Amino acid sequence: MRTAQPPLGGLTSLGSVIMRYGLATVFVWVGGLKFVEYEVENAEPLVSNSPLTARLRRKLGARKLARLVAISQITLGTLIALKPVAPLASAAGSLGAAGMMVGTLSFLATTPEAWQEGHGVPQLSVLGEALLKDGVLLGASLLTAAESLRAAGITSPGRAAPSSGRCPLWS
Repeated sequence: MRTAQPPLGGLTSLGSVIMRYGLATVFVWVGGLKFVEYEVENAEPLVSNSPLTARLRRKLGARKLARLVAISQITLGTLIALKPVAPLASAAGSLGAAGMMVGTLSFLATTPEAWQEGHGVPQLSVLGEALLKDGVLLGASLLTAAESLRAAGITSPGRAAPSSGRCPLWS
């Protein structure tokens, strides 16, 4: 028999599920958009100015690089969503997403178009504003990674968590 969760526990569980599947949806959807030409063009100032991606851009070209990112994002989003059936794979997807978000946040420092000039205090452009949200996605990625590791029974390197008997989707 299941006992009633306190109101905050239910809110935490609901928020966690929304965060996980919202994050997965963002990765899959945005990854899918990378196959569209306008998205390849939109990414051009980001990838060509970044030390992390400029070399790949020169070697692969804009379209192939966008497809590589697309496949990576779709894969990561799918892995994040797999927590109920494959929590370790989900943790790997979340950690990969966190790494990707660190990379995209670095574009704030490397992309001149992310900032508006001549406004005194640094002002973000529309592009900069779009990048800034990746800080929230980074936090969500780290939280979903921790949840997935916990669901897999990993509490710290080399240690397994005691079994809680709870459904992994809601743990």
